[in-house]
Amino acid sequence: MDDLQERELRSRWLSAFLGSRDDDSCVPSPYRYADELLRRWQEPQRRYHTVAHLVAVLDRIDVLEEYADDPDLVRLAAWFHDAVYLPDRSTNEERSARLAERALPEAGISAEKTAEVARLVRLTVSHDPAPGDRNGEVLCDADLAILAAPPSAYAAYTAEVREEYHFVPSDAFRAGRSAILRQLLDLPQLFRTPYGRTEWEPTARYNLAAELEMLSTAEDPAS
Repeated sequence: MDDLQERELRSRWLSAFLGSRDDDSCVPSPYRYADELLRRWQEPQRRYHTVAHLVAVLDRIDVLEEYADDPDLVRLAAWFHDAVYLPDRSTNEERSARLAERALPEAGISAEKTAEVARLVRLTVSHDPAPGDRNGEVLCDADLAILAAPPSAYAAYTAEVREEYHFVPSDAFRAGRSAILRQLLDLPQLFRTPYGRTEWEPTARYNLAAELEMLSTAEDPAS
């Protein structure tokens, strides 16, 4: 991450943070929290869940913000949603939500809004928001939008995911990844916002089906 990108991300954090405050009371420097989160997003075990992923999710929330009840809270949830990420653990989302529950009240965010951010972070386990959960729909659609990437970007995404799980034997990875792809394809809808359903759903289903076919017929390049 270069200095310009860091400055831009700190500015985006500040905008979402200030938009989520209920008053102007004195709190610790908000940049302190942005810097800690950016440090986490640059940890060496990450290949896909990096600053680039954070930027992509924030960009997609900007596209979808009209569908959210509180876009700034969704943006804060994006900052926290993979803040804790260890590929060999299944508790990343829960630990990320708890991090938000500790940090945001200290930063001056109300208990109600902190609870909403933490709820949204936990929702990224299933990516299955309830009907009418407009904030959840926007965060989940933004997080899953990579599935509708152009072929070269989708190939890069799958390669990065494989690198993050380099410790998993090839056969086990193919089986696990295939199960995830089938689960996604079995959903009646991958995307919940009108924009996501129109602009991303067809391409995402094509990409998922193509990857599933490749996994069923080809050797894992990491083997």
